[in-house]
Amino acid sequence: QVQLVESGGGLVQPGGSLRLSCVVSGSIFSIKSMGWYRQAPGNQRELVAAITGGGSTNYADSVKGRFTISRDNVKNTVYLQMNSLKPEDTAVYYCNFNVQIRRWGPLYDYWGRGTQVTVSS
Repeated sequence: QVQLVESGGGLVQPGGSLRLSCVVSGSIFSIKSMGWYRQAPGNQRELVAAITGGGSTNYADSVKGRFTISRDNVKNTVYLQMNSLKPEDTAVYYCNFNVQIRRWGPLYDYWGRGTQVTVSS
Protein backbone atom coordinates (compact mmCIF):
# COMPACT_ATOMS: atom_id res chain seq x y z
CA GLN A 1 0.00 0.00 0.00
CA VAL A 2 1.36 3.40 -0.99
CA GLN A 3 1.65 5.92 1.82
CA LEU A 4 2.94 9.48 2.00
CA VAL A 5 4.26 10.99 5.19
CA GLU A 6 4.95 14.70 5.54
CA SER A 7 7.12 16.41 8.11
CA GLY A 8 8.65 19.79 8.84
CA GLY A 9 5.67 22.00 9.55
CA GLY A 10 5.41 24.29 12.54
CA LEU A 11 5.20 27.83 13.82
CA VAL A 12 7.57 30.44 12.40
CA GLN A 13 7.80 34.21 12.53
CA PRO A 14 7.28 36.31 9.41
CA GLY A 15 10.44 36.33 7.34
CA GLY A 16 11.49 32.96 8.65
CA SER A 17 12.07 29.66 6.89
CA LEU A 18 10.80 26.11 7.03
CA ARG A 19 11.59 22.98 5.07
CA LEU A 20 8.89 20.42 4.41
CA SER A 21 9.62 16.82 3.50
CA CYS A 22 7.40 14.09 2.12
CA VAL A 23 8.48 10.50 1.66
CA VAL A 24 6.55 7.81 -0.18
CA SER A 25 6.57 4.18 0.88
CA GLY A 26 5.11 1.09 -0.72
CA SER A 27 5.53 -0.67 -4.02
CA ILE A 28 5.54 1.71 -6.99
CA PHE A 29 6.91 1.39 -10.50
CA SER A 30 7.55 5.04 -11.27
CA ILE A 31 6.79 8.56 -10.10
CA LYS A 32 5.50 10.94 -12.76
CA SER A 33 5.32 14.03 -10.62
CA MET A 34 5.41 15.29 -7.07
CA GLY A 35 3.78 18.38 -5.69
CA TRP A 36 2.86 20.47 -2.69
CA TYR A 37 -0.59 21.94 -2.17
CA ARG A 38 -1.99 24.02 0.65
CA GLN A 39 -5.36 24.81 2.10
CA ALA A 40 -6.12 27.70 4.41
CA PRO A 41 -9.37 27.86 6.43
CA GLY A 42 -12.26 28.83 4.18
CA ASN A 43 -10.19 28.44 1.03
CA GLN A 44 -9.90 25.75 -1.61
CA ARG A 45 -6.81 23.60 -1.85
CA GLU A 46 -4.31 25.23 -4.18
CA LEU A 47 -1.13 24.16 -5.92
CA VAL A 48 2.00 25.62 -4.37
CA ALA A 49 4.72 23.89 -6.37
CA ALA A 50 5.23 20.80 -8.49
CA ILE A 51 8.15 18.92 -10.01
CA THR A 52 8.08 16.33 -12.78
CA GLY A 53 10.16 13.22 -13.17
CA GLY A 54 12.38 15.15 -15.54
CA GLY A 55 12.93 17.90 -13.02
CA SER A 56 10.70 20.60 -14.49
CA THR A 57 9.17 22.80 -11.83
CA ASN A 58 6.05 24.92 -11.57
CA TYR A 59 5.19 27.44 -8.85
CA ALA A 60 2.20 29.47 -7.79
CA ASP A 61 2.80 33.15 -8.48
CA SER A 62 2.43 33.92 -4.78
CA VAL A 63 5.48 31.83 -3.84
CA LYS A 64 7.82 32.38 -6.79
CA GLY A 65 11.23 33.49 -5.64
CA ARG A 66 10.56 32.39 -2.06
CA PHE A 67 9.82 28.67 -2.24
CA THR A 68 11.89 25.94 -3.88
CA ILE A 69 10.72 22.41 -4.62
CA SER A 70 13.24 19.61 -5.02
CA ARG A 71 13.31 15.83 -5.07
CA ASP A 72 15.57 12.97 -4.09
CA ASN A 73 14.90 10.07 -6.44
CA VAL A 74 16.89 7.62 -4.35
CA LYS A 75 14.98 8.41 -1.19
CA ASN A 76 11.62 8.87 -3.01
CA THR A 77 11.29 12.16 -1.18
CA VAL A 78 10.13 15.60 -2.19
CA TYR A 79 11.07 18.77 -0.34
CA LEU A 80 9.69 22.27 -0.14
CA GLN A 81 12.10 24.92 1.08
CA MET A 82 10.09 27.94 2.18
CA ASN A 83 11.89 31.23 2.78
CA SER A 84 10.68 34.74 3.55
CA LEU A 85 7.47 33.32 4.94
CA LYS A 86 4.44 35.57 5.24
CA PRO A 87 1.32 35.29 7.40
CA GLU A 88 -0.68 34.55 4.26
CA ASP A 89 1.37 31.37 3.80
CA THR A 90 -0.37 29.94 6.85
CA ALA A 91 -2.18 26.76 5.82
CA VAL A 92 -2.14 23.01 5.98
CA TYR A 93 0.36 21.78 3.40
CA TYR A 94 -0.24 18.49 1.59
CA CYS A 95 2.14 16.55 -0.60
CA ASN A 96 0.93 14.75 -3.70
CA PHE A 97 2.54 12.00 -5.74
CA ASN A 98 1.33 10.96 -9.19
CA VAL A 99 2.61 7.41 -9.68
CA GLN A 100 2.40 4.20 -11.61
CA ILE A 101 2.00 1.13 -9.44
CA ARG A 102 3.05 -1.22 -12.23
CA ARG A 103 4.50 -0.94 -15.70
CA TRP A 104 1.88 -0.09 -18.34
CA GLY A 105 -0.61 0.57 -15.55
CA PRO A 106 -2.63 3.73 -14.98
CA LEU A 107 -1.49 6.74 -12.98
CA TYR A 108 -2.75 7.26 -9.47
CA ASP A 109 -2.76 10.27 -7.18
CA TYR A 110 -1.75 9.82 -3.56
CA TRP A 111 -1.96 12.43 -0.83
CA GLY A 112 -0.32 12.92 2.52
CA ARG A 113 -2.35 13.79 5.60
CA GLY A 114 -1.02 17.31 5.73
CA THR A 115 1.26 19.33 7.96
CA GLN A 116 0.35 22.66 9.53
CA VAL A 117 2.43 25.72 8.73
CA THR A 118 1.69 28.81 10.80
CA VAL A 119 3.41 32.12 10.15
CA SER A 120 2.82 34.53 12.99
CA SER A 121 4.65 36.89 15.30
